[in-house]
Amino acid sequence: MERVLVIIMDACICGRRTSGWRSLTEMNIIVLLGVVLGITVGAGITIVRGMALPIRVNAVDASSVLSDTTEYDSPPSNKDKSLFSSWFGGSEKSAVLSNSGLPSYPYRDLQKATNNFTSKLGEGAFGPVYKAIMPQGGTFAIKVLSSESKQGEREFLTEVALLGRLHHRNLVNLMGYCAEKGHRILVYEYMSNGSLAELLYGDDHELLSWDMRVQIAQDIARGIEYLHEGAVPPVIHRDIKTANILLDGTMKARVSDFGLSKEVSASQINTGIKGTFGYVDPEYISTNQFTVKSDVYSFGVLLFELVTARSPQKGLMDYVGLALLSVEGEEGWEEILDEKIYGKCNRAELGAMANLAKQCVSASSQSRPRMRDVSLQLSKLGSKKASNRHLRNASDASIQRDLDVEAQRPSLLRLASIPERSEV
Repeated sequence: MERVLVIIMDACICGRRTSGWRSLTEMNIIVLLGVVLGITVGAGITIVRGMALPIRVNAVDASSVLSDTTEYDSPPSNKDKSLFSSWFGGSEKSAVLSNSGLPSYPYRDLQKATNNFTSKLGEGAFGPVYKAIMPQGGTFAIKVLSSESKQGEREFLTEVALLGRLHHRNLVNLMGYCAEKGHRILVYEYMSNGSLAELLYGDDHELLSWDMRVQIAQDIARGIEYLHEGAVPPVIHRDIKTANILLDGTMKARVSDFGLSKEVSASQINTGIKGTFGYVDPEYISTNQFTVKSDVYSFGVLLFELVTARSPQKGLMDYVGLALLSVEGEEGWEEILDEKIYGKCNRAELGAMANLAKQCVSASSQSRPRMRDVSLQLSKLGSKKASNRHLRNASDASIQRDLDVEAQRPSLLRLASIPERSEV
């Protein structure tokens, strides 16, 4: 580059000395400037190509980005284009897998870990789910893409691309995948307590107490809040329902199944109505436009499910609508409360949760709260009870210490009456 500049300067000097060569010198300068411009543009394109490679973002646990922090007052800017919305064509499919940062498991290892795929846990829209015990240790749940699955490879790649970069304590952990010879398998952390739907409607499960339902609602809200306001770019789940909420060994709830999820982008692409009957936002159905408020609607339905233990496929919202006609204040919500916990819940908390659910399922998306606000409201439930329990435990501990001292008083008095030994 320096040599080219020297030549240009020499050409300018020669042009000044010899007027007869002026036209030729000007032509040389133009040609040389064109060469310099071409080299600069070429270098720029090379740099941009290098920068355009997909990168992992949000690669650390973002559990701290919750409604109990003040870090985000508004959603992050979504002017950046989707990182993977254009990856699903041709040979670029392999880029999604290689840039996810997730390990690839050999098919033979997964076949052995599931005892030749006989340890079936259940089946969803994606395909059957199996329990896998790895030879080197660790228990996982694996989902195998069914040949009859309506979700297909696009949803498989979506899940890998999203969960490869989204990390939060209330999102299910994707541990890896298998894409050998046409096989499409997702490997997840094993959730020993199954789905929320099983706990609410299954006969062989322990009854969910009111306090546990509040905790589960708080966990789910934090997970969705992270998708909307912590992820960059934000993510719309599009299939929030009790069957997609899994619970680990400590009963912590985690949002799962991201096959229908979409990143929020400036140019939203309509791909038809997706979701599960009973949870789909009516405004989304009428406008064919999904937004973060579509997830809020689905979460509102789920809150009513926690309150009533009634499925949306069995007339939940009609049931809620009839109850609203007679609701006067917070106490009226007891009419739709799950009869198994009737009289065993905090009436004020019941009213607060039901009223919040009512706001979430408002007909107009503009009337629905943001998930950040929903999460904040839910975080207030149970806090006073926990505070009182903490004070009571502290008081009990203090009383116990006093009792211990009182019990030791005779021994202390005897020790005090023993004459002090004199040193020789």
